Amino acid sequence: MTPAVELVEVRKSFGATPIIRGVSLALEAGTRQALIGPNGAGKSTLFNLITGKYRVTTGRIRVKGEDVTDLTPYEINRRGLSRSFQVTNIFTRMSVFENLRCAALWGAGYRYSFWHRVSAARAVNERAETVLEQLNLTARRDVPAGVLSYAEQRALEIGITIAGGADVVLLDEPTSGMSRSETEHVVGLIRQVTAGKTLLMVEHDMSVVFDLADRIAVLVYGEIIAHDTPERIRANAAVQEAYLGVPQGVA
Repeated sequence: MTPAVELVEVRKSFGATPIIRGVSLALEAGTRQALIGPNGAGKSTLFNLITGKYRVTTGRIRVKGEDVTDLTPYEINRRGLSRSFQVTNIFTRMSVFENLRCAALWGAGYRYSFWHRVSAARAVNERAETVLEQLNLTARRDVPAGVLSYAEQRALEIGITIAGGADVVLLDEPTSGMSRSETEHVVGLIRQVTAGKTLLMVEHDMSVVFDLADRIAVLVYGEIIAHDTPERIRANAAVQEAYLGVPQGVA
């Protein structure tokens, strides 16, 4: 089966400083995967390489078998890959519904047009309404997105990420800064809206990682040291050393 995302010996340096050091990784289609690692490991850099924000120094990146190494972010997005950001990225002055409708336009087949009323775009409006219900934000439909609570804004950004119909979804620290109850709600939301899709998330909350992920990749100093099931990652001595500073072979 063709991987949903495949990295082949990907390297990234900023000047003389190597950040990503030969990462090869294949994400099976339809699985939920987590990318974890200590601060400074290069997780956000790797996300930015996959989504085209940064260009690789060497190596290749493929999405659903197509080489996207040299494509721009919008070109990669139009091939079915969408992402969220560490810092919430929404249109604060537009309503919640309008945010979702904007995200759904291209995926519904609407291209650049200045003479058609978006309110008449039935497929787009129906898609936005569907995602609005999934997010449990129907009661907030017409309020400016900027007045939502932090957790609601994060949920809205997840909705924007999936509204366009992308089947490969990247979420960058989706539960960062949330309370336990907010986190539980968002975990349930992620599980629901990514059903049948390929998910790759960066997440520091290990309870979220082990609850959601089918497989976990561990990045340390720009290198993948393990990529396996949650159970095997939990028992992996190299992972324990990277996180806990416990030398391998020491109980």
